[in-house]
Amino acid sequence: MKLLIVTQKVDFGDSNLGFFHSWISEFSKYCEQVIVICLQEGEHNLPANVTVKSLGKERGTGKLTQVLRFAFCVLRSDYEVVLVHMNPEYLVLAGWWWRFLGKKIALWYTHKHVDLKLRVAEKFANIIFTASTESFRLKSKKVLVTGHGIDTDFFSPGAKHFRDSQGGKVLTVGRITRSKNLEEIIKAVGPGCELAIAGAPITESDREYQRSLESKANFIGPVAYQDLPDLYRSADLFVNASTTGSIDKAVLEALACNVPVVTTNEAFKQVAHIYVEISDLRKTITTTLELEHYQPSLRSWVIKSHSLKNLIPQIVQNLDKC
Repeated sequence: MKLLIVTQKVDFGDSNLGFFHSWISEFSKYCEQVIVICLQEGEHNLPANVTVKSLGKERGTGKLTQVLRFAFCVLRSDYEVVLVHMNPEYLVLAGWWWRFLGKKIALWYTHKHVDLKLRVAEKFANIIFTASTESFRLKSKKVLVTGHGIDTDFFSPGAKHFRDSQGGKVLTVGRITRSKNLEEIIKAVGPGCELAIAGAPITESDREYQRSLESKANFIGPVAYQDLPDLYRSADLFVNASTTGSIDKAVLEALACNVPVVTTNEAFKQVAHIYVEISDLRKTITTTLELEHYQPSLRSWVIKSHSLKNLIPQIVQNLDKC
């Protein structure tokens, strides 16, 4: 299979998108050739059968130049199958052309937001992959729920963790934005505990949100992807209060590292031991820390349901069929 992947960024150090470097490497094991068109290119170390073509955002190129470069890459590259990762606008731009040429087209999308771009992209795609039923809110017979793609070799338990603070270290990781309900986490973490919030705001609204909370919590900023496992392992408890309604990747990464988790995200309602109502968040955090990691390991569940090594063959097999 000659695969074209269209994605936002290729950079193994990026705090938000660094995980996709592992995805590309895994795809290269099952494909004769992988061509990646990305909006922005950073550091990477990919196999010989992978070619990365950037639209030049890292060099400050404007929107028009990016669109022209995208068209040039699409027209001049040799591929049979297309996978668009998270950005349906690329299907809006080129889906008609790929359909005309008879290319197989797939979309990976995990977000509750549904807009016109997504509706158009759905029409052009042959198949749509998503992590959970809550992660794709547009009704379509093309949707296949696959689970997330967590690199469980990378996100793995470290040496036995010993608490080095009296109250315990509480961690949350992700984009700084209102849907993460950070103010609820801050209120729920009791005195004597250390709370660290890792991540960065993206929009001006996100930045305003962070400024409103900075006096109440320790914002440690974005953490490079390669440093995330050690950050998770340093925590006594990982807390997530996201209201996105879809499975949060950071929760799975923490579980893969054998870190106890408490979440109010309804996407985890069926997962034993970790889901609580937001009204019970403070009590559950306190109880979990007092009992010192009573929570059974859910790493095996993450490996079975959400591991990268299971996801990529599943995507490749279904692309062959469609």
